[in-house]
Amino acid sequence: MRKELLPGEQVIILTRPQPRGLTVPVFVFILVPAVAAFASAWILKGEAASLLPVLSGLEFWLVAGCGALVAWVWLGYCLRRLSRWSATRYILTSRRAIARSGTLRRRDRQLSLAAVRNVSVSQSLLQRGLRSGNISLESGHGASLEFPDMPEVARFRNFILEAIDHLPEEEFLAVERMNSAAEAESWDERAGGDNER
Repeated sequence: MRKELLPGEQVIILTRPQPRGLTVPVFVFILVPAVAAFASAWILKGEAASLLPVLSGLEFWLVAGCGALVAWVWLGYCLRRLSRWSATRYILTSRRAIARSGTLRRRDRQLSLAAVRNVSVSQSLLQRGLRSGNISLESGHGASLEFPDMPEVARFRNFILEAIDHLPEEEFLAVERMNSAAEAESWDERAGGDNER
């Protein structure tokens, strides 16, 4: 992250989403091997062959199938959810808010703090209990950035507001110049340009 900072920019906070999204994968990670071990013991004890005589002699393949099922669930579900969670980062610097996600396909969304016009927080009942929530940063020109499942949402919102308060006046002026230039350009396009008059 240090390589990607602008001159004079400092990281205020670096965090990940609330880990409650890993609750089901953790239970699956524990439960599926337990069920597979019970099924393998049941098969090796000869219960499967006594229930269905067609399965006699296939004990090795049935136990291997149980092991393959465990590996498939671990790699296909649990590891995928864990890697998605660990690859998502929320970064607040002294000048920008950044949301990064993805392991193979990176997605990087940034919003200058000088362009932020509205900071809104929404929480479900469960998120309120866990002190997490969704933060939405909106600029006046349609750009927005959302941080879903932000842990300690109230503290993060306060950090954002403090960082905006400490921005130098030049940052706000630069954003205003860019916005006025973009407005003038879009006005010319809507009016048909100067040549058609």
